[in-house]
Parts: sequence; structure tokens; C-alpha cells
Amino acid sequence: MVTSDQRRRQLAREKYARQQQRREENRLKAKRRNTVIAASLAVVLAAGGAVYASVALTGPDKGSDNVASDTPTTAAPTPTQSESASPEPKLTVDTKATYAMSLKTDKGDITITMDAAKTPRTVNSFAHLAGKKYFDGTKCHRLTTQGIFVLQCGDPKGDGTGGPGYTIPDENLNALGKAGADGSVTFPAGTVAMANTGQPGTGGSQFFLVYKDTKLPPTYTPFGKIDAAGLKAVQDVAAAGVEGGATDGAPKKAVTIEKATVAKK
Repeated sequence: MVTSDQRRRQLAREKYARQQQRREENRLKAKRRNTVIAASLAVVLAAGGAVYASVALTGPDKGSDNVASDTPTTAAPTPTQSESASPEPKLTVDTKATYAMSLKTDKGDITITMDAAKTPRTVNSFAHLAGKKYFDGTKCHRLTTQGIFVLQCGDPKGDGTGGPGYTIPDENLNALGKAGADGSVTFPAGTVAMANTGQPGTGGSQFFLVYKDTKLPPTYTPFGKIDAAGLKAVQDVAAAGVEGGATDGAPKKAVTIEKATVAKK
């Protein structure tokens, strides 16, 4: 005969077993849910790599001009000056000429050829800033090695939030062809383009150097082409990777622009 104490113990064991079963079921449900979320994020990130670079070459904070990133940098990536504190410099470059921007860096010299006929205001801004020694002593603060393949420079603060206090309009956006079904175009290795905040007409001083063919939306002004030696220097920096083993962040092989000059060719 079962006593009342034995019955209570039996009921307690059964209750405990039910609780354990429910915990296990909840654990499995959570695991399945997390798996689905992870898979969804992977799809989103893959799409981001193809569509974005806002190299996000878009900025997270108001007034920053990042290159797009693979992940929403609200990085880039994405990837300063959403509010202009000073006017854009007066146009003084020869709009029929070609210019060369020479970046003397501690990792090798980089020469960028710029066509003022196609991007007059962009070239003019770089000539103005270089003449003011704006880029001298600045670091290339961002390297991306997955989804998009760019080295981003031009921020005097070195954190992706700096700019000259004015903005310039987008130019030459059709130069790389018509966007595909995914909304992107290919920025060939060696291309130099303007970073922005993700909004039209928000370019400032930050720019990115493409070291491997990269798909991005046609919303970044392509204004220059790197010479062979300069591209090799950027690729060497990229090969060393990102600090901490990440795929987006400060380059492990730090790059400082020691001096920047712009001259008519």
C-alpha cells in the first residue's frame, strides 16, 4: 500500500520531470530561433556587402562621412559634415585639365590621377585641402577585408567623424556603368572615391582606396585612379589585415599620410 508520504514524493518527482522537460523544450526552441536569426543576419550581411559599402560608406553619426560597410556602420565599413560650417572653396582648378594627388605615406607613395573635367568640384576641394596641409600627418583609419575591399583615409580625427566643415556635391556617378539588379556597380581595384554620410551631396574630406574589385551602390563619387606602385602599397596593407583579427576596423599595418600635394599634370 502506498503511503501519503510516498504519494507526495511521487508527485514531486513527476512535477520535477515535467519542469525539466519544459526547460529542455524551451532550450531547443531558443536554439532553433537563434539559428534562424543567425541565418537571416548572414543573408542581410551578404546583401550589405553587395549593395553597400556606406566603404557603410555611410556614417553612423550626424556629420560623419564613412565609406560603406558590410554591416550597417550607422560601417563601413559604412564608409563629419552633414552640416556645413564653412563654404565650399571657390573653384580655381582648370576644369579641362588632369591633376595628380601625391600621397607620401610611411608605407609607400601613392599617386592618384584625377580628371577635373569629370569631377571639378571634388578635384578642387582636394587641391584646396592639400594646399592647406589638411591631410598631412593623418592616418588611414579604416580597412575592410570582407564584402567590400577598401582603405579609408582623409579624416583628421582618425575615427571616421572628421571633415573640413563643408560638403561638396556628388559627381561622375554614372562613370562605372548602370547598376545591376542588386543595385550595385563594380568599383574596380585602383579606384579612388568619396566617402559620404549615406545622403546625397555629403562628401567632405574622407575618401577610400579600392584595392580589390568591390560592389557598391553608385552613390560614391569616383574621382581618381591609383598608380600601380600605390595600389601595391595599399594591397600590402590589406594583406596584413585588421587589428584584432576583425574584418572592418583600423588596419593592423597602420598607415600615415605624411604629406599630400595636388599638382596639374
